[in-house]
Amino acid sequence: MKNLGKFALAGFLSLTAGLAGAQAQLVLKASHQFPGGKGDPRDEMVQIIAREVEKANVGLKIQVFPAQSLIKANEQWGALTRGQLDLSSFPLDYASGRHPMFSATLMPGLVGNFDRAKRLNNSDFMKAIKAEVDKAGAMVIADAWLSGAFASKKQCIRGPETVKGQVTRAAGPGFEQMLAAAGASISSMPSSEIYNGMQTGILDATNTSSASFVSFRLYEQVKCLTAPGENALWFMYEPVLISKQTWGKLNKAQQDALMAAAKKSEEYFDAEIRKGDQKMIDAFKQAGVEVVSMTKADFDAWLKIAQESSYKKFAEKVKGGEALIKQALDVK
Repeated sequence: MKNLGKFALAGFLSLTAGLAGAQAQLVLKASHQFPGGKGDPRDEMVQIIAREVEKANVGLKIQVFPAQSLIKANEQWGALTRGQLDLSSFPLDYASGRHPMFSATLMPGLVGNFDRAKRLNNSDFMKAIKAEVDKAGAMVIADAWLSGAFASKKQCIRGPETVKGQVTRAAGPGFEQMLAAAGASISSMPSSEIYNGMQTGILDATNTSSASFVSFRLYEQVKCLTAPGENALWFMYEPVLISKQTWGKLNKAQQDALMAAAKKSEEYFDAEIRKGDQKMIDAFKQAGVEVVSMTKADFDAWLKIAQESSYKKFAEKVKGGEALIKQALDVK
């Protein structure tokens, strides 16, 4: 009977310890605006981090809330910096209203291709951007750049004259200023609302990332797609961010596990997103949408307008803005 009592006591203590361990597990919430479980690489990037962190067995779990199911797209930055949200895959330019410097991460013609985007990650340009992120109360744990395209319900967008009179969605101030200077009317909204904007007649045209063009099924709404091709005007920085308040709650083992998971997700994303332009082209052609690309002359005409509008306004509005753009352009 004594042995039986010892076994019972040992079992009870083991169960209690197990429950205490379960209760001690820290659960973080990750929010983003993109469809979940449908192959969007931004969702998968966050899901990889969640899976790898759980596998590390450091008392940390991440719950992922895709498709704005926890927090609306335009509210994520504020929630993150206030410590009300733990992690997000977030288009940094969405926060440029509060931090004008961030509009440099979606400046027309500034990036050009994925290899150059990767080199930008360790440049003085991105060090300045990340310092501003840090000052605001967040931290980049994984870098991500996406190429993007233009599409219209009316006509193919090639040179600047083709947007005149079209109500167009742009992802941030840099593109809005350039498009307005070319004669477009602007309607601002997150990428998750473009489909409805086109369906209800609010929008004639849009630009967004190649991944969003596919994930949000915009091929159902447009007549012509202008793919990035060799003259990619549109590139956006969309990192995975963690709240600094959350980071401060993690122990060293949890921080190390999170950063290792973030590195793995970044490597996945860099490889996967390079396939995105062709996936977009295939999806739009299959849906019967005309697909074109800009010529070098088209690109140069747009860049000239951008330099006279968005580049100029950025230099005027952002302290040190002209030097920041130069830092980006200096990266070969």
